[in-house]
Amino acid sequence: QVQLVESGGGLVQPGGSLRLSCTASGSTLSPTAWYRQAPGKEREFVAYIARTGASVYYVDSVRGRFTISRDNAKNAVYLQMNNLKPEDTAVYLCNAGGYLTRGIYYPVEDAWGQGTQVTVSA
Repeated sequence: QVQLVESGGGLVQPGGSLRLSCTASGSTLSPTAWYRQAPGKEREFVAYIARTGASVYYVDSVRGRFTISRDNAKNAVYLQMNNLKPEDTAVYLCNAGGYLTRGIYYPVEDAWGQGTQVTVSA
């Protein structure tokens, strides 16, 4: 069973940047998605990358600002977040092994990391 660990979160001012990492152990990192969950809100799908990295997908609210990438040699997936906004504040989590169809990602329920906090505030 894959174990995922997210890192790279922190406090940043609006307009700033952060790079999140999702690293895997116990199994090769398969198709991977980033989610986020803000206080009092449901978990929200943010971005997806296929196993080879040849296919990526972003939700409208982050397209053009966030970039998902992967390094299979390091068994890691990254989320580069630029031009951050206060509404991007959330715990960011990764999920591996699910699939994307018609813009909807279907996660594997037992393949979540613990999350990393991103806070965007002046």
